[in-house]
Amino acid sequence: MGIALGADGCELRLDGVRYAWGAGGAGFRAAISPGADLRVRPTRSRLSSVAAVLAPVIDLIRLTREVDGLRRRGHAATADLADGRWRAAAEMDTERRRVERDLHDGTQHHLVALRMAVAVAEHDPRLLPTLSPRLDAAQESLVRTAAGILPPALAKGLVAALGAELAPHTDVRLDVSADLPRYPAPVETAVYFVCLEAVNNAHKHAVGAAIDVRLHPAPDGLHFSVRDNGPGFEVARTGTGNGLVNLTTRLTDIGGTVRVDSGLGNGTTIAGFIPT
Repeated sequence: MGIALGADGCELRLDGVRYAWGAGGAGFRAAISPGADLRVRPTRSRLSSVAAVLAPVIDLIRLTREVDGLRRRGHAATADLADGRWRAAAEMDTERRRVERDLHDGTQHHLVALRMAVAVAEHDPRLLPTLSPRLDAAQESLVRTAAGILPPALAKGLVAALGAELAPHTDVRLDVSADLPRYPAPVETAVYFVCLEAVNNAHKHAVGAAIDVRLHPAPDGLHFSVRDNGPGFEVARTGTGNGLVNLTTRLTDIGGTVRVDSGLGNGTTIAGFIPT
């Protein structure tokens, strides 16, 4: 354009953006439209005519910019909507998994205990009155799980919660270090459910065995274990089943670990650690 005007410098200013060619300097100026003007140096020959011809071009450039801006905002809005849907789906899946774990690790414990009590009551009718409280406890656990509410006993701490839950089981002994401190709620909740699930597994697979639940602190975290003196099993051959998967998932979520040690005739130990 500058060459066509016979100039040695040409400058176009559009909405505060400067586009220049050739020699600098102010030169002669012609307005194209609001916010857009053309400057040439040193000649002003046909400058006004060229400016008038450029007006539709400038309008088209602006329209193209606006369309591009709308398109980018549309893409961003679409991406935000997709992200929102993805987050909602992820949150729903997380909640579903929470309910699944809590049912498996908590409520199932009550149901197994109730089933064992029913089996005993079949041979000793005097124990029938003890079934109602166990049934109530199982129902309460289901309601709490569905509502996402933690067991009330956990408000008093992990030791109190486990003590209240395991007290009816004469085959379970709770061994807690005297200097065990309180831990953050996610840690105490995870250990509570993992211990209950481990006790539940022992009741199912090592009937009549003595069960020891231990909690002891360390400078770098909390150690806990559930051990029974039952028949044990070969971990490599039998595997650990879905139960350990649930326990591992629950502990992994807060940076913990869990392992299973067992052997034929040697009982089974489920040991975990959570760094704090």
